[in-house]
Amino acid sequence: MSRALLDLSIKEALHQLRSGEISSRELTQASLDALEQLEPSVQAFLTRTADTALRQADEADARYAAARRDPHAAVPPLLGLPIAVKDLLALEGVRCTCGSKMLANFVPPYSASTVRRLLQAGVVVVGKTNTDEFAMGSSTENSAYQLTHNPWDLDRVPGGSSGGSAAAVAARMVLAAMGTDTGGSVRQPASFCGVTGIKPTYGRVSRYGLVAYGSSLDTVGILARSAEDTALVFQHMAGQDDLDATSMDLPVPEYRLEGEDLRGLRVGVPRQYFIQGIQPAVEEAVRAAIRQLELLGAEVREVSLPHTEYALPVYYLLAPAEASANLARYDGVRFSPRPEAESLWDVFFSTRGQGFGPEVKRRIMLGTYALSAGYYDAYYAKAQKVRTLIKRDFETAFEQVDVIAAPIAPSTAFRIGEHTDDPLAMYLEDVFTLPANLAGVPGLAFPVGFDPQGLPVGMQLMGAHFDEATLFRTAHCYQQATDWHLRKPQWIR
Repeated sequence: MSRALLDLSIKEALHQLRSGEISSRELTQASLDALEQLEPSVQAFLTRTADTALRQADEADARYAAARRDPHAAVPPLLGLPIAVKDLLALEGVRCTCGSKMLANFVPPYSASTVRRLLQAGVVVVGKTNTDEFAMGSSTENSAYQLTHNPWDLDRVPGGSSGGSAAAVAARMVLAAMGTDTGGSVRQPASFCGVTGIKPTYGRVSRYGLVAYGSSLDTVGILARSAEDTALVFQHMAGQDDLDATSMDLPVPEYRLEGEDLRGLRVGVPRQYFIQGIQPAVEEAVRAAIRQLELLGAEVREVSLPHTEYALPVYYLLAPAEASANLARYDGVRFSPRPEAESLWDVFFSTRGQGFGPEVKRRIMLGTYALSAGYYDAYYAKAQKVRTLIKRDFETAFEQVDVIAAPIAPSTAFRIGEHTDDPLAMYLEDVFTLPANLAGVPGLAFPVGFDPQGLPVGMQLMGAHFDEATLFRTAHCYQQATDWHLRKPQWIR
């Protein structure tokens, strides 16, 4: 019975918690038991917070009991719901490693604004999930601590950098998990693991307490099993934050997902996203999903995003440049263990040489080169200009359509170690997700089928700035008509 609780949707779980059919302790214990059973195989978590989680669950049950005695008493909207938090987001009193040796012993004295808001909404945090080091990766193989395995095939990657969060949701360890998306790090693992994930509009969600990678690109999102579940959690995380000057002072709509069809919706299909080399099963599943949207009443038309081909080089100039600046703080003085050294320069060299992994070092060097004298105008400044062109492509497209439907990755989940020695092949995994980050538009990933090996295929919907509502509604209608999001790996009972 306890494991069956984790097959409930978030909407169902919250209903049963409010009615008293189940308790938060039962639901949280089921999550902790799943971790105990599955973690040796999946390795999605870097830190577990069992004692704190059970205490939070007991407090939630006490509040529910009080509310049942007093029908006028209000309870937080997500009270008693067990979730996981990516280990790139600060949670007060809990180690935050960012998947790096550099922060092996860092315990933040505060919580990220997004985490704090969800705690205020009543969630129970069962642990921190694995990530590529400082979110730099597309497979979660760059973690300094462990490899996370895809629950659909343990020999394959879960995607990255939010691979731990996606794997935890796919394996039915938690009902939802927080992730971050700088260049596809929510959407690609959602696709690889067969779950739903939102990358919000830049500025919709606070970045305060998110350890920075690329400050103009970083966003905080949610992964869950369905669009409805994702929206229910995201609703209480979004909004303006005085602690983040880049968060926009705009109201967060209530994401109502009622409706059985998509009549009047205009769906754009960008010709640049169906490129030579895309895995046939991926293209077939995505095109079939687009046809399903059409059957639900949507009008489908082709659109052009002509500067898409430049997104990859632009991203890998801008993001590493921002990383070069952001990661300069890890100097052995303010952050990270301080090594024995004869001079301050030796401290810097030793700290960064020992604390950073190879992929982080690679991106710091790329970024430093792009910002260096004599190359700034040729590389960084030019990349910023092309970024503007990519953003204009989306603005033009959204004058013609309401959402854009496209693949998330050229292939399904690849084998562990397959791209380890080929950084370019790894970077190409993000070729369809990077444009949304460069343009700052929202993107929602959700499952639309499987390849012949039984691996999930995902599709993304991209929308106009701050129009997450249309993405949720579209995906929800699709999921009402299909069952891809309900499937789980056969070995997980």
